[in-house]
Amino acid sequence: MHPLISASDLLTRRPQPVLLDCSFDLADPGAGERSYREAHLPGAVYAHLDRDLSGAKNGRNGRHPLRERSEYARWMGAVGITPGTPVVTYDRQGGMYAARAWWVLRWMGHTDVALLDGGLAAWQQAGGTLSSELPATAAVADYPACAPALPTLVADQLQARLAEVRVIDARAPERYRGEVEPLDAVAGHIPGALNRFFKDNLQADGRFKPADQLRAEFTPLLDGRPVVHQCGSGVTACHNQLAMEVAGLNPGALYPGSWSEWSSDPRRPMVRG
Repeated sequence: MHPLISASDLLTRRPQPVLLDCSFDLADPGAGERSYREAHLPGAVYAHLDRDLSGAKNGRNGRHPLRERSEYARWMGAVGITPGTPVVTYDRQGGMYAARAWWVLRWMGHTDVALLDGGLAAWQQAGGTLSSELPATAAVADYPACAPALPTLVADQLQARLAEVRVIDARAPERYRGEVEPLDAVAGHIPGALNRFFKDNLQADGRFKPADQLRAEFTPLLDGRPVVHQCGSGVTACHNQLAMEVAGLNPGALYPGSWSEWSSDPRRPMVRG
């Protein structure tokens, strides 16, 4: 499945995919679910960034660590996802959180998953209706176990390989440079990382840029070394991975702990500027 689906295509897609509303607000973790309860795509279930798409924090593994694969498998089964189930993720934030759900499902080995290009706004613009009715999900068995389908690195692996990889940081430029840090204790970035703000993947209307434009913008960042994506907590890095896949490029690996984990250990190298 192509990583993106247009609202017009989703309107006519049959059978209807499992829809995951991933709307969220880092400053107000309950806001996304409240918005979902007020209005969502008909039949959509809510996927909470902290509760469903992230695991337990211990102070050293970042703000949005991955869950155990067995936990993701149970959650996928609980919302009705089997290996043959088409899934579409969306949010109200330009795919910021829906991309995390897209990545999680791909990492779990699920191939039939796409992000709704333009999110809820695009759906409405295409004539799609909204609902406040909470769907009755048809739970199925836990998603079958398999080897991770996308590569990841832990902090020690990345530190040992900094000279061998191209790190791409998805945070806003001022956070990357260490001029401000609203979420983590230390400001700065991983040595050698280049900045690609995830919002630069989008057009003014909130949809992703065309594939050839994304390819032209990402190519100067690439130097032949394997790509590792990171951000503040492993969420918006997935947006860059999805954009690279749209562009026809190898999406690379994810460092899930990202800056929130990296900066929690003062022994790791960090730079500003």
